[in-house]
Amino acid sequence: MNILVGYNGQVSLGHGAFYGIGAYATAILVAHFGVAHWVAIPVAALVCLAAGFLFSLPVLRLDTMHLAMATFAAGVVMPSIAKVKGIEEWTGGSQGMGIDLPAVPFGLPLSFDQWLYLVTLLTLAAAFALASNLLRGRIGRATRAIRDNPIAAQAMGIDIVFTKAVIFGLSAMLTGIAGALAVLAIRYVGPGMFGIFLSFGLLIGIAVGGIATLSGALYGAIFLQFIFLGVGATAQVLQTWNLLLLYGIALVLFLGFAPHGVAGLVDKTWRRLRWRAT
Repeated sequence: MNILVGYNGQVSLGHGAFYGIGAYATAILVAHFGVAHWVAIPVAALVCLAAGFLFSLPVLRLDTMHLAMATFAAGVVMPSIAKVKGIEEWTGGSQGMGIDLPAVPFGLPLSFDQWLYLVTLLTLAAAFALASNLLRGRIGRATRAIRDNPIAAQAMGIDIVFTKAVIFGLSAMLTGIAGALAVLAIRYVGPGMFGIFLSFGLLIGIAVGGIATLSGALYGAIFLQFIFLGVGATAQVLQTWNLLLLYGIALVLFLGFAPHGVAGLVDKTWRRLRWRAT
């Protein structure tokens, strides 16, 4: 989301749909086709990459508002698609579907939770390495140029629509990988996992963590985890609108007092400490 919104200036209100595509693709491959889970993850990533690229390609010829509206529609409609009777034998319909506990590969003396933790940690490192290298290279410079001045970027020969579609596809791929890891962690996927509140939460997370900063993704994820833990601990009291209330309060506070998010505060504090040290 930070690559898409912070570095490229696109706005997506429905990235939860790609989270769901990654989750369902992994669950279907593992449960119905017997594919090893460590193979299903990259396959689901490729599916989300193609889905994001093809979804955005025609919409990006219009303005940013049309993209936001199209992604919002995708985020709202996607959970309903999983309930369609024609495919419910694959998706489990409204009840969702579970997967059996996958075996740890290569005969490693680990529990599956320990193995999945290591896989997730490796995936996180690979995602940050990919994003860092991408943003430092030619594509990264084109990405920021489109965000800052699309007319000047086009005048320099940058294919705006294609570049934005590639960035959207990469963003969808990373989101789909998150969905794939989530379904392996809880061994269940259902339509309620990737509603519109998840999409809003991703946007709130980067606003709190720090827009246009890679480290902001980590800070935003930690913030969202505390929000979800708080909602889960007080499920008797908090309803759906309370979750939106928490999102709204956090967004207003950070935009008002820390517009650059936690990453900005950390960077500002670090620069002050260095200045005092010198």
